Amino acid sequence: MKGIIQMKKDMTTDMTVGSPAKLLLRFAIPLLIGNVFQQLYNMVDAIVVGNYEGKEALAAVGTTGPINFLIFSLALGLAAGISIITSQYFGAKDEENIKKSFATGAYVIIVALVTMGILGFFASRPMLELLNTPENIIDQSVTYLKICSVGIIGIGAYNWIATILRALGDSITPLIFLIVACVLNIILDLVFVIVFHMGVAGVAWATIISQIVAAIGCILYALKKVELLRIPMKEFRPDKGIVKKCLLLGIPVALQNSFVSLSTMALQGVINNYGDTIMASATAATRIEQLILQPGVSLGMAVTTFTGQNIGAGKFDRVKKGFASATKFIVGFSLFMLPVIYFGGGTIINLFIKAEDKEVIRIGIEALRVPCFFYSFVGMIFVTRNLLSGAGDVKIPMLMGVTEVVCRVVFANILSFHFGYQGIWWATGLTWLLTATVGCIRYASGKWKDKSLVTSS
Repeated sequence: MKGIIQMKKDMTTDMTVGSPAKLLLRFAIPLLIGNVFQQLYNMVDAIVVGNYEGKEALAAVGTTGPINFLIFSLALGLAAGISIITSQYFGAKDEENIKKSFATGAYVIIVALVTMGILGFFASRPMLELLNTPENIIDQSVTYLKICSVGIIGIGAYNWIATILRALGDSITPLIFLIVACVLNIILDLVFVIVFHMGVAGVAWATIISQIVAAIGCILYALKKVELLRIPMKEFRPDKGIVKKCLLLGIPVALQNSFVSLSTMALQGVINNYGDTIMASATAATRIEQLILQPGVSLGMAVTTFTGQNIGAGKFDRVKKGFASATKFIVGFSLFMLPVIYFGGGTIINLFIKAEDKEVIRIGIEALRVPCFFYSFVGMIFVTRNLLSGAGDVKIPMLMGVTEVVCRVVFANILSFHFGYQGIWWATGLTWLLTATVGCIRYASGKWKDKSLVTSS
């Protein structure tokens, strides 16, 4: 039975009415600010470690990135599945099922987080050995990875509640708590590493503590201030039908995330073969690249909510208008950033590395210059993948993840064999190109229109 969603006092937003371009920008800007803050404190992690602990510690933190993402991918994927369902119910004005999806999601996420945390803790060293992590840094990498696995509850809980609020059109509240977490993380980085000399362990604990603070704050806000999420404890129980839908949507998204993670792990394995100098250069370049890609990531997240709500409302033409607007935004930004990074990337790289490590800086500049020609393609990956996911067409984003794995493995190995480590940078760009092509072909087919589990039920 559908309820009528009344005039709200919170910051939820109905994206089924109004200008698609304005709605996407209004929703994406807070996401962008939040994501930039998150990447900035990731960069601060790298800057503090690289400058106060040296290139080995920087390489140790960098090599754990793909594994960390793999460990988090199940929980993040399920959270995304829950948010897709929630956004579609919101678009359909189905208040009862919005509440059910929120309560059910809490149980699903807790089970996923505990499972992946245990797995990550005990599999840390074997996974790092699988990536050919050098002996001189593997112990530091294991320490970092185990601490992150212990703290997965905080990171996962924040991402879950943030995706729920965003599904309801509120991108402001998660931003506020994320900024608090970012500031706290930076302070703790400096205290743990510089004052207490905790090394990579200090950086890991700083991240975990700050994310737990953000998660607690965001959850308390949602339960107290968002009427749609205010559920009596006796009704806070899982719904079997919603659990099934969460799994049907969430597992493919989780697998897609896992495939993306596996592809970056494969690339990291190739990078690790070249030693800690190349690893440190790649880590610094990756941190910068992740920051540059945040407009695409943020816009993609906005597209998911916009698509989900409009699919729930049966407004397919608005989805198409949203896609056109998002494409113009992402291509324009990519073309703007190309000369900025090509000519100015070296200045940023210098922030991560001591001035005497000139070879690390030189190689880091190379690692930025090649992929910058492919920014438009990675931007279209975010737009198409998130639109298809928001529509409930989650198998194709999973196929896009498979495409990333295959392309990164094949290109990285072939090109590095013929051109050395420089081939790795080209492998990234070509992977983006082919993966974006898969997403664009699926969007053009129009087959995503009938994939919603909400409107078909």
